[in-house]
Amino acid sequence: MVSDTDIVKAEPDQESDKADSVKLLRSKRRVSPLTFRILAVNLIALGFLAAGILYTDQYQVTMIQSRIDALIKDAEVMAGALGEAATATTVKSELRLKPAEQIIVRVVGVTSNRTRLFGLDGNLWLDSRDLAVDQSVIIDLLPRHEGLGFFWDWLADNMNRALDSLHRRQKLELYHEVKDQIASHYPEVESALEGYTEYRIRQLSDGAEIITVAVPVQRFRRVLGAVLLSADTRDIRSALRDTRRTFLNFFGVVLLLTLLLSLFLARTIVQPILLLAKSADRISAGTHTGADIPDYSSRNDEVGDLSRSLKDMTMTLARQIDAVAAFAADVSHELKNPLTSLRSAVETLSLVRGDDVRTDEDKVKLLGIIKDDVGRLDRLITDISNVSRLDAEISRSKMTEVNLKTMLETLVDLYDSSQNDKCPALHLEITHLKNKKNSDKAFTVCGLEGQLGQLFRNLIDNAISFSQPESNIWLRLGQAKDTVQVVIEDEGQGIPEDRLEDIFDRFYTERPKDEAFGKHSGLGLSICKQIVEAHGGAIIAENRRKVKGARFIVQLRHMTGKLDMIS
Repeated sequence: MVSDTDIVKAEPDQESDKADSVKLLRSKRRVSPLTFRILAVNLIALGFLAAGILYTDQYQVTMIQSRIDALIKDAEVMAGALGEAATATTVKSELRLKPAEQIIVRVVGVTSNRTRLFGLDGNLWLDSRDLAVDQSVIIDLLPRHEGLGFFWDWLADNMNRALDSLHRRQKLELYHEVKDQIASHYPEVESALEGYTEYRIRQLSDGAEIITVAVPVQRFRRVLGAVLLSADTRDIRSALRDTRRTFLNFFGVVLLLTLLLSLFLARTIVQPILLLAKSADRISAGTHTGADIPDYSSRNDEVGDLSRSLKDMTMTLARQIDAVAAFAADVSHELKNPLTSLRSAVETLSLVRGDDVRTDEDKVKLLGIIKDDVGRLDRLITDISNVSRLDAEISRSKMTEVNLKTMLETLVDLYDSSQNDKCPALHLEITHLKNKKNSDKAFTVCGLEGQLGQLFRNLIDNAISFSQPESNIWLRLGQAKDTVQVVIEDEGQGIPEDRLEDIFDRFYTERPKDEAFGKHSGLGLSICKQIVEAHGGAIIAENRRKVKGARFIVQLRHMTGKLDMIS
């Protein structure tokens, strides 16, 4: 057997299990789509930037063209020097090998370009490689085979090969080094021997390019031979690879920072939204009322706005649900009283038998009770329907410009023309502010004309019900700094001091002693308060000083701007 104590102790665990077993409206995901989008946007933008920088085809073409221009200038200088200093007398101009060799050695030592001199017969006369110019021992470090440096070298080499494969270059002729070279091996040399400057780009076995420039050696426009300068582009490729490697290192750091910042940004956005979504799911599932919604109101961003809006909306909804529940309970209680009286009268009527006069009087009395209870039920149902319709109209209707001066003048004329002599007299008093321009707009508010009219009709009817036929009712319209104020005073019995707040509760009535019970539902003043609060105003009940009577003060915000500026 399970004791009562055990049952009570088990209830919190059952509630916890119920909360944990709630099926959320949001499907569970391993990876947040919003996080993925943030990462994708940042990485795609970074990728395009990296591709644009790493794709250096135009940069390489420009460097090669600069190398060609430099070789042409060096070849022209070399040809000019040979034409002037390495020729015989002007009677018989011909190249002399010894001075030519000295010039080539001197110039090649500065430019480091391979220089070959061809004679008019097409034979190779001089080659800087055979002259031992700038001979040195070059030591290359062996590549690394392990560690982080090896990884970066491997990555850079593969990246360079991949980028080089993307370059759309024309197919180049493969360069061959011939043992016994003659001019016919090089078309550009043949063109130079004919007096033209020409260059060629060929490809080496390792993929690098070699540039050859042939320039004619002339004296007095007579071609004496041809100079062929050649230089490979390995230094350009090396510089390009070093640039790419430097950028790759920089790109790796930027990529890491981008990933970390993207994840941080995603966390500051996705995590709060996810928690808010879970809270909204639990609210929809009915496991809590929204009091434990995560509070991000301190954040001065859209997430903070969403948190505040969701929390305010949830609390407002909770208040609405509580109000509906309380209203339903009050309605059932108010309906129960006349129904109980009606059932009792009907049951008593069925017991009354006989045809004597006393019995007939009892029947008439019981039928009168039934009639009064039916009328009371009809009034209650009508007022309850009006309250429900009022909520819908206030939430759906659009507020417009309403002139309270015109409205009150119309209401007073209507009451004066429709009421009989036994009703109290209505007096409208309007107070204007001094030195106030546009008096027609002085009493304008933003609101719903139908509901404001119902507000003042209810207050006037309430004042009439508490007033004697020969008494007076005053309607005083005035304007403060930013509000329009309407005061309704009567000469009735007043309101008990301890009931000044209670009279606005639903179904609360404080009627004169000589008035028959059940003629009022107690919803009139409650409807007034509901209308005023929906318009952002205030309603105050108090007793008149020194004389008997009640005073109701309605304060509404004056319309000083556009309609959409007034909430």
